Amino acid sequence: MKSRIKLFKSIHFKIALVLALILLVTLEIVGAIFVSRLEQTNINNFENQVKQIPNYVKTSLINNLSKKSKNPADASKDINNANIAIKSLLLDMENSNNNTEIQVVDASNTIRGTNSLENQSIVGRRNQNLDIKRFLTDPSPNKQAYYGIKNNPSDNSRYFTYIAPLNKPNGGGVLGVIYIHSNLKSVYSEINNITSVYFIAAVVAILLGLFIAIVISRAITQPIDEMKKQTLRISKGDYSGQVHVYGDDELGELASAVNTLSVKVEESQETTEAERRRLDSVLTNMTDGVLATDRRGNVIIINDEAVSFLEAPKDGFIGKPILDVLDIRDRYTLRELIEDPDELIIDRSDASHDLILHAHFSLIQRDSGFISGLVCVLHDVTEQQKIDNDRKQFVSNVSHELRTPLTSVHSYIEALQDGAWQDNKLAPKFLKVTQDETDRMIRMINDLLTLSRMDSGTQKMETEMVNINELFNYLLDRFDMIIKSDDKPDKMYKINRKFTRKDLWVEIDTDRFTQVIDNLMNNAIKYSPDGGTITCSLYETRNNVVLSVKDQGLGIPRNSLSKIFDRFYRVDKARSRAQGGTGLGLAISKEVIQALGGKLWVESTEGKGSTFYIALPYEPMEEDLWDEN
Repeated sequence: MKSRIKLFKSIHFKIALVLALILLVTLEIVGAIFVSRLEQTNINNFENQVKQIPNYVKTSLINNLSKKSKNPADASKDINNANIAIKSLLLDMENSNNNTEIQVVDASNTIRGTNSLENQSIVGRRNQNLDIKRFLTDPSPNKQAYYGIKNNPSDNSRYFTYIAPLNKPNGGGVLGVIYIHSNLKSVYSEINNITSVYFIAAVVAILLGLFIAIVISRAITQPIDEMKKQTLRISKGDYSGQVHVYGDDELGELASAVNTLSVKVEESQETTEAERRRLDSVLTNMTDGVLATDRRGNVIIINDEAVSFLEAPKDGFIGKPILDVLDIRDRYTLRELIEDPDELIIDRSDASHDLILHAHFSLIQRDSGFISGLVCVLHDVTEQQKIDNDRKQFVSNVSHELRTPLTSVHSYIEALQDGAWQDNKLAPKFLKVTQDETDRMIRMINDLLTLSRMDSGTQKMETEMVNINELFNYLLDRFDMIIKSDDKPDKMYKINRKFTRKDLWVEIDTDRFTQVIDNLMNNAIKYSPDGGTITCSLYETRNNVVLSVKDQGLGIPRNSLSKIFDRFYRVDKARSRAQGGTGLGLAISKEVIQALGGKLWVESTEGKGSTFYIALPYEPMEEDLWDEN
């Protein structure tokens, strides 16, 4: 689900807010400094103006305060005249500044004049202003002008107070003071007006700056937002989009890098996907089973061949310990497999089938040496084990089969060497036994050579089209002649033929086929009772010609039917050896028939005889093909 970022958490809002706050703080600092300096400058200018006032009337005031009549009767008149002159001077000054109160107080603390028309009654009275009193009573010989700014609680206004001494012309002391009390309302009003203008300008600047900040932040965040969307598409596997490059700055370079990254990731993903498909294909088509585990030994990968070996649903193995999957927990631990990965044989044979697996373990290690899991390769060695067992059994059987006649030959030759050759009765018998045993060994060795050539594929089949009816009948006639030509045969038998009347032409190797029929007939004669009947059949099926040889012998036990065509296998070993068999006839017969593209099998009931069947491939042919000259 797509996540949405709240406005106050977005970088777009943060950049605009930061720029706006920077602008606001800057304007506040500049405004504070500007207003403070403006206030200080205006007040200083106002103070300088006020301080200049006494300079215009100071001389006149000193003259008026210095007038004294020698006649005491005229003193009062002189004071009144002086006061009138002072009043005139102060009124002229009052017209220049209506917010300034000016008073003249003589050295005796008597008010001699004021520029306030509404307050002329105070003239001639005692001064009540403490600042003036303190100034007049100051005993310092050289008094300096006093000034300061004070608040008036009555009207909540600020006033600038200036007291300047009026010294006698000859430095004989102070005649009085001029007191100036000026309201700073006009100064602060002007400052407030300028501050209001600055505030309005600051608000406009902040709004304009905020707009510019939004535009700038959008210019910054839009490429970032596009890059974010592209990275989200990349994370979902969509590499088709491209980020628009707005310029050659750092963001432009970052956008180009994201585009390049998108292409590289797509190429890498395609390569990885191709490798994964190739790996899946390899694992799927491998003839060996493959399992991979994580570092805890739990199966994370298993191919189909391994599943077929272990005979369980594929999902049933994922996540399970490999020790349980391979059923080797009682023999090994996971630590043993990791510390000493080895090869082992796992026998999973049961009553229904044989299965022997060769398991090879190897570690999955990173470059740092960290072990992240195990790989187990399972190879089916059932056939190999069977071949090894058959080879061992074959060597044992050959050794045993050759040892018996060799021992017999050695014994008789040793007896002849000891003087038996001089016995006219024993010597021919011993030599006859030696010859028979030698012939037996030669037959065995020839049979072994034939099997060896068939196993290696070097045995050539000289095939030709043969009328199987005539060939089979000809071979059976040979066995009929044995009975007829022998006056005292060891065993009497009768051959019963059941042939189709249709001529059947089959492509076979005549010599090898004759060898097969001889083996089957010899076995039928050996194991049939004296006077028994051997039934030979020949008939046609849809795609095969089927021959069979049926005897009336003891039959083959059920547990031996699957082994009757194995090399050196005998149902009754003592009886077979006594009759001169090598135990290779049926094995050779089966190999020959299979080489001709056919099939050889047996059906038998113990105590009722056996029937051997041969099925050869057959294709019906037109009769007129053989009539053409």
